[in-house]
Amino acid sequence: MMVVVIGMAVALHLFETLRENPMACQMFRLRPAQRGAENGAVQARVRLTAAAVAMLCVCLAGMAQNQDRDSRGLPKTSATAPAPAARVDINHASVDDLLKIPGMTRSWAGRIVRFRPYRTKQDLLEHGVVSGEVYDRIKDYVIARTTHRGPR
Repeated sequence: MMVVVIGMAVALHLFETLRENPMACQMFRLRPAQRGAENGAVQARVRLTAAAVAMLCVCLAGMAQNQDRDSRGLPKTSATAPAPAARVDINHASVDDLLKIPGMTRSWAGRIVRFRPYRTKQDLLEHGVVSGEVYDRIKDYVIARTTHRGPR
């Protein structure tokens, strides 16, 4: 974000420098600076407006970067997702257990079993075990536990 602020400051400085050079004004079709035509209050207002626009751009860029994350930085899950205790553990579930997940096919379940272990459920997508479309269908119903809990 600091790079954006520095870039905006440099651009503003270059713009003001170009306006003072008549040849550069003609090349970039800028209105040449007219010394004495504007008083100090107008110049200060223009600079304040440019600074406000720059800050607005920085804030919008920061908001856009984090718009799909909750307060802990984790991707949102759907409202119909089961509780974590009710999700199927991809590190310990059998193919038949995985087939109980809505949208799961036998071939995808077999791939999940074959490429174990997983640190997180995101590993399914990152390691190419399932496609993005399949992951979007099953992500709310699976969990990756590193230790086995409960009966098999």
